Amino acid sequence: MTPDQIGLVKQSYYLIAPVSHQAAGLFYGRLFSVAPEVRPLFDRANMFTQADKLWATLGKIVDVLDRPEALEPAAAKLAVSHLHYGVMPEHYAPVGDALVWALEQGLGESFNPEVRDAWTAAYDHISQAMISATNAAVRNAGAEAAAGE
Repeated sequence: MTPDQIGLVKQSYYLIAPVSHQAAGLFYGRLFSVAPEVRPLFDRANMFTQADKLWATLGKIVDVLDRPEALEPAAAKLAVSHLHYGVMPEHYAPVGDALVWALEQGLGESFNPEVRDAWTAAYDHISQAMISATNAAVRNAGAEAAAGE
């Protein structure tokens, strides 16, 4: 990501903050529409609380976008914690699509092609780090299980 893209992501994140609950509702509605297989992962979730968690987590990631030494471990920790809920690597693409779509809806005219490209680049970078961490955790769990046999 370029410094300009990081700036656009940060700026647009703070622009959408006042309507974050509405944006989260749009996000989950879109996600469940394009990837209905993820809906059961949220069966026990209070979706109002989940909206808060989504935007708080997104904010933590946005805050460290310009610091790779903090971003990579944060993404890895987030990925490993999501394994507990059943999140798999194939879920990341529809999440990214739903996120960018929800941002577009929430930001309206402020969501221009440069902002779209910046969010896409940010999500691609973060999701790749998360997928790598997920795959490593699964491999480690398999190795530990095999060693315990």
